[in-house]
Amino acid sequence: MPIYLGGETKEAAAKPKLDEMTPRQIVEELDKYVVGQKDAKRAVAVAVRNRIRRQRLPEEIAQDVLPKNILMIGSTGVGKTEIARRLARIADSPFIKIEASKFTEVGYVGRDVESMIRELTDVAIDMTKQAGYEEVRSQASQNAENSILDILLPPLAASSFSMPDGNGEDEQRSSHERTREKLREQLRRGELDDRMIELDTQDRSPATIDFVGGQGMEEMGVNLRDMFGNLFPTKTVRRKLRVADAYSYLLREQQENLVDMEQITRTAIDRTQNSGIIFLDEIDKIAGRESTGNPDVSREGVQRDLLPIVEGTTVNTRYGMVSTEHILFIAAGAFHVSKPSDLIPELQGRFPIRVELEALTIDDLKRILTQPKNSLIKQYQALLSTEGIELEVSEDAVAKIAEMTAELNRSTENIGARRLHTLLEKLLEEISFLGSELEEKKQIITAEYVEAKLNDLIEDRDLRQYIL
Repeated sequence: MPIYLGGETKEAAAKPKLDEMTPRQIVEELDKYVVGQKDAKRAVAVAVRNRIRRQRLPEEIAQDVLPKNILMIGSTGVGKTEIARRLARIADSPFIKIEASKFTEVGYVGRDVESMIRELTDVAIDMTKQAGYEEVRSQASQNAENSILDILLPPLAASSFSMPDGNGEDEQRSSHERTREKLREQLRRGELDDRMIELDTQDRSPATIDFVGGQGMEEMGVNLRDMFGNLFPTKTVRRKLRVADAYSYLLREQQENLVDMEQITRTAIDRTQNSGIIFLDEIDKIAGRESTGNPDVSREGVQRDLLPIVEGTTVNTRYGMVSTEHILFIAAGAFHVSKPSDLIPELQGRFPIRVELEALTIDDLKRILTQPKNSLIKQYQALLSTEGIELEVSEDAVAKIAEMTAELNRSTENIGARRLHTLLEKLLEEISFLGSELEEKKQIITAEYVEAKLNDLIEDRDLRQYIL
């Protein structure tokens, strides 16, 4: 399943634009979220910076400057996916993560390799549309306010003016306008949020036909309204809504009316072609060059299907043709059983930059627990603080958790930093369960507490095989 990235927070909006960031600054930004893996960070930072450099070149030169795709080699849980995800956030680029093992060779039922380009385009459309909505938000908000005020206080009809000399008309208009402005102030302060109003809303349920077919058909549902336009008139439904809900509905409706969808589509396709990033995980699962002649799905066949996408081809999407020539591909795999050299030579040549990620040390694990902005301990502290619990984890406790994680990774399957999730959940299970019922609101986790809760897990080999 692909992973889609949403927008950034307001804090992120204050960060320098990617155009102004040097590779060193990109690495420093990645350091806030990913511990270690200096070589991998440098490789992706240079790859992204080269994209900016390419966009500043004359068109005739820029067209021939192809992205240097990256192959990350390392065991699970060392940060391969997180580096790619954070890089896409920094670059504000369309990004999807998808497993190479999901694809099947042409001629077999399964995922079509071109589907990842369609999904990437969908992500770019959503990102560009949201940016367009923000640009027109001020005007849309004003229009939505006016629509609600028209419902709360309908405009004066011409027949309501009683005095023929016009003085009555001016006075009534002035009084009506003052009342309207008072309602506007109350609306902005939220004093009218719970008032019920009647609003004509459109039935937005799409009339579609979904085709069930072979490869390439998974995204080819046909929207009848798009095809036949006015043959499917929009159905209007009158509903009672709170003012707050009506405002949200009208705001989105106004935003949709104000943005130019044709321009959105053109911009999104351009972003997909020039800034898109695809993270191909588990590429080691399709490494192999078997030629047995049997009817099973061939791993080499999947590689050959991927090859034209990575090399550069044109894919038909519902929004138009998308070229993959300048999309950046970052592939990753553990390569425990297979080797990168087991990939077909043509595909190997399309990933010229290879980075081997290092196994995590005890010191790395300690830093992962505390250093990143969204570290696991900070997450648990934030979660428990919602119920008035102040969680404090001592340095010796952090060291103990890291040592136990390293020990479990040595004696069982090495799943890297992912094992921290299991140990911390087990460690804080009782505190999380009791939550607000705890009499002592300040909970201090010490090394002794860690040993008491997790020592049985470390020593019991029979139990350990069931723990991730």
